[in-house]
Amino acid sequence: MANDIFSTLRTYLSKVTDGDKNASEVASTVNQWLREGGEAIKIKIEDEVERSVSKMGFVKRGEFEALKEEVARLKMNKPVKKAAPAKKTVKKAATKKASKK
Repeated sequence: MANDIFSTLRTYLSKVTDGDKNASEVASTVNQWLREGGEAIKIKIEDEVERSVSKMGFVKRGEFEALKEEVARLKMNKPVKKAAPAKKTVKKAATKKASKK
């Protein structure tokens, strides 16, 4: 990448030297080129961070907050039913043996 930058700068420097372009045109072009390169790098970094974080099992705060709100909304719409206590079952065979004695 460093070679690309120097190559581009040399090209623009020769254009200024040859009179094909003036310094402000070159500066404007170089600034735009750097902004575009910076944006491309930013996108690549964001993608890599998202991929790495996802592999670790983390979620974005916005996704978490949306899920939290959805759970709260669901809790408000449906009352939670309490589970009925489990009934003890008595085996009939054990009861019959006890009554025969």
